Amino acid sequence: MAATRKIHPDFLSLLELKEKNIIDLFKDLREYVLEIYPDANEMLYHTHALTSVFSISEKLSDAFCMINIYTNHLNLGFNKGTLIKDPHKLLTGTGNLIRHIPVASPADYRNKKVKDLVKAAAAFAVEDMDKPTVSTGLTISKIKK
Repeated sequence: MAATRKIHPDFLSLLELKEKNIIDLFKDLREYVLEIYPDANEMLYHTHALTSVFSISEKLSDAFCMINIYTNHLNLGFNKGTLIKDPHKLLTGTGNLIRHIPVASPADYRNKKVKDLVKAAAAFAVEDMDKPTVSTGLTISKIKK
């Protein structure tokens, strides 16, 4: 698989501490999201989970999806999951806004239903955005060293 863009070194150093199957799954899912929306800005966080957030601007409030990496599993999260159409009932969760798809294998996301959901989430983020974005295609590390 050819990477659309390199993984930021701050993130990569933490990612490499995970099990190989989690690393491989993350890399493929990240690639998939960037194939769907190549102009996304990627914001990187390390809190309770190692997280890659995809946004249409430089702001977290304009994010449309994220990949949360936990110890033994991943989730494909949708920042405004309760507000986007989910005709196939793929999203789970109980939060006010965020919903997710549990990811155990590429079959969980490499399909038309999930692709359409990512596109719908990005379109919703564009419509919901306050101001036009200044830059696209950036990787922004928010990881504290």
